[in-house]
Amino acid sequence: MKINWGTGIVIGIAAFICFIMFFVIKMSTNDKYSYDLVVEEYYKKELAFQQEIDAEENMKLFSEKIKGKRTPEGWLLSFPNELKPEQVSGTVFLYRPSNKQLDFQLPLKLSGLNLLIPNKHLVGGRWNITVHLDYEGKKYMYKEEIVY
Repeated sequence: MKINWGTGIVIGIAAFICFIMFFVIKMSTNDKYSYDLVVEEYYKKELAFQQEIDAEENMKLFSEKIKGKRTPEGWLLSFPNELKPEQVSGTVFLYRPSNKQLDFQLPLKLSGLNLLIPNKHLVGGRWNITVHLDYEGKKYMYKEEIVY
C-alpha cells in the first residue's frame, strides 16, 4: 500500500495530537505534580489587604528596619532598638513557595531584640518571611524574601 503525502500529514498531525494529549492527561492526574494555591482562602485574605498595607506603613515609623542575616545556628532577625521586648507579641510565618508542606509559623518571643529561627526548620532555597507584631496597641508587619 502506498501512502501519499496528504495521508502522511494527517497521520503526523494525529500522532502529534495523541502525544500532547498523553502528557496533558498524565500531568493532570498524577499526584506527584500538585497544583496548590498560594493561599487557601484568597478572597478572605484580599478583604484584609488594606490592614496589611497599614501595618507595613506603621513599620516605617521605627528609626530602623528589621534586619535578617544568616548565622551558623539559623536565620537571625534583629528588631529596632526602640522596641521593648516584653511588650512585643505576634507571629513569624515562613512560607516556602515551592513546597507547601515546609511552611511553618512561630510565636514571636524576643530574647533581647533578636529572634533566631533555627536551622532545623529551614531547608535551603527561597523563603518568604512575614513578621506580624503588636506593639503598644498598633499592628506592624514586615515582609522579606530570603534565600537560605
